[in-house]
Amino acid sequence: MKRLPLIALLCVLPLAGCSAFHRSRPDAAHAAPALARAAPAPGLTAGDGAPIEKIPFHTGVSSATVERMARDQACTGGQGAGLITEPGPVEVYRMQCADGKVFMARCELRQCRQM
Repeated sequence: MKRLPLIALLCVLPLAGCSAFHRSRPDAAHAAPALARAAPAPGLTAGDGAPIEKIPFHTGVSSATVERMARDQACTGGQGAGLITEPGPVEVYRMQCADGKVFMARCELRQCRQM
């Protein structure tokens, strides 16, 4: 009777070890869409002559939360809160206010804080 748990454990351990080290590559059709790489805005340059990159607007899972936080800080207008990093456990959002200010927030596992 004492051998049965030992045998079961010996059968399960190799399988658990294999699954822990097995990392499948996501199929291109099932992979989450990656953010497009930003291209330099035509004709815009920084003070040192380097081109300024224009980040395309993307919504994220915490966009509505960040927009609510911005509204509490008297920041309204624009397209809303856009995701400026890759989607993942830690995301950074940016929102352009109507008065010209910028509201930014960092969200970690959907817990957002103003930056």
